[in-house]
Amino acid sequence: MQEKAQAEELKRKDPEVAREVAKAAPEEPPPVDPRVKRPFATLGIYLLLIVGLTIVYYLLHWRSIPIINIYLPLAERATVGALSIVFVLILFTLSKAYLISRIEEAAARYNLNRVAKLIAGLAIFLITISVVFANWYTAVLSFGLISLVLGLALQTPITSFIGWIYILVKTPYRVGDRIKIDDATGDVLDVAYLDTTLWEFGGPLLSTQHHPSGRIIKFPNSKVLTSTVYNSSWTLFPYIWNDIKFQIAYQSDLEFVAKTMSDAAEEEVGEAMMQRVRVYRELLSQTAIDSLEVKEKPTVVFRVNNNTWIDAIVRYLVEPRQAGSVKTRLVKNILDRLNQHPDKVMFPKDDLR
Repeated sequence: MQEKAQAEELKRKDPEVAREVAKAAPEEPPPVDPRVKRPFATLGIYLLLIVGLTIVYYLLHWRSIPIINIYLPLAERATVGALSIVFVLILFTLSKAYLISRIEEAAARYNLNRVAKLIAGLAIFLITISVVFANWYTAVLSFGLISLVLGLALQTPITSFIGWIYILVKTPYRVGDRIKIDDATGDVLDVAYLDTTLWEFGGPLLSTQHHPSGRIIKFPNSKVLTSTVYNSSWTLFPYIWNDIKFQIAYQSDLEFVAKTMSDAAEEEVGEAMMQRVRVYRELLSQTAIDSLEVKEKPTVVFRVNNNTWIDAIVRYLVEPRQAGSVKTRLVKNILDRLNQHPDKVMFPKDDLR
């Protein structure tokens, strides 16, 4: 225990040691739902149901049990239908435990689980229809009439279901992505068959854009068919450009200001940004805008303000969920450095500021 405590203290004091230990440590597999990890109890129940329903089916044909002939076909269909439903549930449980749960990507695992549930539900629905209606022609005709009536009465839910299929196929966003659609901004918590749930970030309650407001937002999936979706968590490039702006006087040493701001930003995001920009350039090379110049390090640009000072802007690349914390650290760091040289960096002091 004492050696472990000493190792923890050493890692706390020396960040380099902490990074080396993190690299050497084996990666732990993600936690698995116990119901998925151990489906044996569920499968045991299903097997008992199969045995019981099989016994019931053969007892129906046992002559010593008096059954009115008019109910015998319905009882047979109900028994066979129940057996079929149990087999569907077994297939769903096995696929969820040994196929879907082994997928590493959480969003893909979530989508496949939704699809499997939908397929199982449709199969159970069709089996139930076949039990209730012995004549398939009557069943199809009745189902067609019901679908027509429901289609006219439930246009919005049906459109939302089509929107869910569109989200599944075209993936404008997935669970875990940070998106903006109309006036709603947040992380996607759930994509159900009819609606999407967001964990709101920013919004009218907060002055910052990168902090959760505590509210959830629900909107129908049909909105994705008619609205513009802004996704900050694109799979190929899950980063965004961000910038920080300071106002300085015309008499300031612009070269010194640019170097100070770029050095501070490079210390914060430099190495990671270089790797991200290489990915960005690779993606641009496959498009018609491959000639766009993208620098690997944070850059500083100056713009003339409409009032009486100059805007000094440092631009860098960052992960969406870290944008707020990175900007806070950079603002403090850059201001500390600039304020140490009042002879080179002058801030406007008049009432227009």
